[in-house]
Amino acid sequence: MTARIGVVTFPGSLDDRDTQRAIRVAGAEPVALWHKDKDLKQVDAVVLCGGFSYGDYLRAGAIARFSPVMDTVIDQAKAGLPVLGICNGFQILTEAHLLPGGMLGNDHLHFICRDQKLRVENAGTAWTTDYTAGQEIHIPLKNMDGRYVADQRTLDELEAEGRVAFRYVDFNPNGSLNDIAGITNAAGNVVGLMPHPEHAVEPLIGTGRTDGLPFFTSILKKLVNA
Repeated sequence: MTARIGVVTFPGSLDDRDTQRAIRVAGAEPVALWHKDKDLKQVDAVVLCGGFSYGDYLRAGAIARFSPVMDTVIDQAKAGLPVLGICNGFQILTEAHLLPGGMLGNDHLHFICRDQKLRVENAGTAWTTDYTAGQEIHIPLKNMDGRYVADQRTLDELEAEGRVAFRYVDFNPNGSLNDIAGITNAAGNVVGLMPHPEHAVEPLIGTGRTDGLPFFTSILKKLVNA
């Protein structure tokens, strides 16, 4: 069986083709999904890619959350469909309340683009099993609204339940609370992070490393062994 992983394109998406390529490099079949369509074409998992959906008007991800495709994504994610949100995709997941908290503008008020060191905090999600807890990786980061925020009760729950998936190491690039770079839902099927693993799957591009590839091999193994 070849796993089929959908990649949703919204108006303003930038990294849909890169994400499709990363899926292909991992050995799965990428399936292009358009934001106006409710049909997910029977995919086994979905990635909401990076970019600036709808120009980030109102708030990053706030309009994309109401695209027709998201009705189906939300319903199926609640039923267990694996969903990964990268950068703008993470913002959309918080706006859709599939993940708690929200994203604000970087605390230094500038767009940032750099190679970022992360620590893997949770290697038990559908998207992180090919990592080990405590592993440090380097993933490209590029965002303007990357500051993760939540109320103290939510932060305490995330920490107590091990739902912080990734944390910034050595340098907090955007002022995210608790150095949070990515989180997971309680079931572990929905993961969001600000850095871009799809830009670190081949040694000749991105960081020059393949630290992002395990995102896509993790979900592939889960789907094939399901």
